[in-house]
Amino acid sequence: MAAAVLAALSWAAGNIIVRTVPLPGIQVAFWRILLGAVVYTAIFVARGGRISKRNLMLSAPAGAVIAIEIAIFFVAIKATTVANAVVIGNLQPLILFYFASRRFGESIDRWFIGVAVVAFIGVAIVVFGSSSTAVWNPWGDFLAFVAMLFFAAYFVLAKTARQQLDTFEFQTMQLLVGSATLAPIAFVDAGLKFDVPSLEAWGGLALLLAIPGTGHLLMNFSHLKVKLSVTSLLTLGIPALSTLAAALFLDEPANLIQYAGMALVVTALATVITRESRLRSRAVARTS
Repeated sequence: MAAAVLAALSWAAGNIIVRTVPLPGIQVAFWRILLGAVVYTAIFVARGGRISKRNLMLSAPAGAVIAIEIAIFFVAIKATTVANAVVIGNLQPLILFYFASRRFGESIDRWFIGVAVVAFIGVAIVVFGSSSTAVWNPWGDFLAFVAMLFFAAYFVLAKTARQQLDTFEFQTMQLLVGSATLAPIAFVDAGLKFDVPSLEAWGGLALLLAIPGTGHLLMNFSHLKVKLSVTSLLTLGIPALSTLAAALFLDEPANLIQYAGMALVVTALATVITRESRLRSRAVARTS
């Protein structure tokens, strides 16, 4: 559970870092994933790991989907407000609750659904509270919605792949697949060429790999231990944290209505974390 919470926190920080990297959204996504592929592959091989066709094939669906999601989301977050992009992008539990129940046999009771509804109300308050700001853009909001669909698919695919691959191996394979997926898209986006980022841009890319990139590693670790319904709901805390950070560091001020929405989301998620921790402790006590 702690790893999943840390993953959500790191993704919230990543949304702010993206806005500071002096590159178009697709280029940020490609170079960040390529950097990750190089770093993770070097560590994986140094530890005695072997890149096999089987492992690449198992990771390919998740790797391709998350690469496309990151590219779309990075474009969205540069086109609209951070609040809108992350709020819309984190409505994925609406989709994932279905898969959690049908595909993974998770029990989703009325209490859990009720808390989710409260969190969604808080999310709606945050997004509608920013509709009058100058940086709001409906096209950016639409892209954030599309990215959300890809992110929901990624969660399902990643949880499935993790049943056969360990965390670091899966992370490495999906980065290799992701960089190959985005390479032609980035090439066309840059005008049929690859523009090597500046030193300033590389600094931002390194931060993206170190913070939200590590968040992906933590969440991939959690997929084998935490229910899909819980990990998906935890991501609803990202909008509140990102909106607050955007107000502090990106001159995207939040209003009192948005702060009320943030408080509602954080309170709802805190009850989920507390309840899940209590249930896990009881389960451990029964088996010991």
